[in-house]
Amino acid sequence: MDDAPENLSALRKLMVQQGYQTFVATSGERALKIARRVHPDLILLDVMMPGMDGFETCRQLKSHAATQRIPVIFMSARTETEDVVAGFDIGAVDYISKPLRMAEVCARVRTQLHIRSKSETQEEQAERLRTIVNNMAEGLLIIEADGRIQFTNPACDKYLGYQENELAGRAIADLLNPLVAQEYLDYFDRYAAAPETAHSHGTREVIIRHRNGSSVCMDLTLTPMYLRQPLFIGLLHDITHHKQSEDALQRAAMVDPLTKIANRRHFDSFLEKEWQRAMRSAQPLSLVVLDVDHFKLYNDTLGHPAGDACLQQVAQAIASHALRPTDLAARYGGEEFVLLFAETDGDSAYLLAESIRAHVESLQIPHPRSTTSAWLTVSIGVATITPHQLDNTESLFVAADRAMYVAKEGGRNQVQATQTGSAAMEAVKALVMR
Repeated sequence: MDDAPENLSALRKLMVQQGYQTFVATSGERALKIARRVHPDLILLDVMMPGMDGFETCRQLKSHAATQRIPVIFMSARTETEDVVAGFDIGAVDYISKPLRMAEVCARVRTQLHIRSKSETQEEQAERLRTIVNNMAEGLLIIEADGRIQFTNPACDKYLGYQENELAGRAIADLLNPLVAQEYLDYFDRYAAAPETAHSHGTREVIIRHRNGSSVCMDLTLTPMYLRQPLFIGLLHDITHHKQSEDALQRAAMVDPLTKIANRRHFDSFLEKEWQRAMRSAQPLSLVVLDVDHFKLYNDTLGHPAGDACLQQVAQAIASHALRPTDLAARYGGEEFVLLFAETDGDSAYLLAESIRAHVESLQIPHPRSTTSAWLTVSIGVATITPHQLDNTESLFVAADRAMYVAKEGGRNQVQATQTGSAAMEAVKALVMR
């Protein structure tokens, strides 16, 4: 834009020769209209104009969203420092003094167009990056060197139940359980002390607190990087569903599919742990072995579906007496069930076993071919031991089994017990040791 026709003509000819499509205006008002219509890549603007001068024209260009990013180069014979500074303050990117030297004009135009092109490329790359970050399935966090969150993407906010920017300034450690939090705080401290030796913290499974107070199982990957300041990039991947499936499979491997109580494998593992604990604490451990009386006759008479339903009822009755975390009821095979009672002496175990026997009988499950009772009954053997180094779980099982067979031989529907230290238990231990 210039109010001197000879300048406009010379500039237009020069720009066309350089391969640029060129628009000319002789007033600020006309220049604004053209700029808003065609959005040029660059504007050459004379400062001294009648009516709206170049400075005011530039102000208006910079005040409108459609034109504010267009580079403006001022051309003027006024080269005093205050004029040049005023031009830059308004938003100009360059200032060319008159009379114009056309080679210089071409060079400055090329430079500004190159800068604009590079800036647009960077902006496009930044926009692509923002789009990727905002649409990632994984949660992304940018964490400062002191462990405070600087940025979270929408997926991270959604995973943890927060609004946009709500996590900014929060310490990542506040979201983790104390032990894991301390591990990450130590990692941040090591990085601060020697950033050149820092490496990725790798991926680990963590429990993160949701905004509503619940816990979310996540994989967290933390990697250090240095831009203008040391930062950490965190990636969160929600594995709650995977963890639930994994836990469900693990539980399924521990549970008898018919009765839904513990299976033999789980019981044996549980017994071994409790045995070691009882040995350390010198506390008694009681084992109850239970067998359904005349169950084969029950199955043969009423059929397997009725037999399965019967075992399910018996299992639930038995399991209702395993009340503590250190108690466990399990189906050990067929119609045989076992219960373990930690820190339970022989007298207490006997009373518990008698309560179980009475409970099963009270179910009043009809048994048309039982020679013991009109109802389904059980025979129970109890063995109690305070484990020592030379003892083993097999001796406890054999003792409880023998007590259970004594109950069967004695007429069924009863409890028989073997106490550690008794002649029977010592005989059992000797038998097992052979």
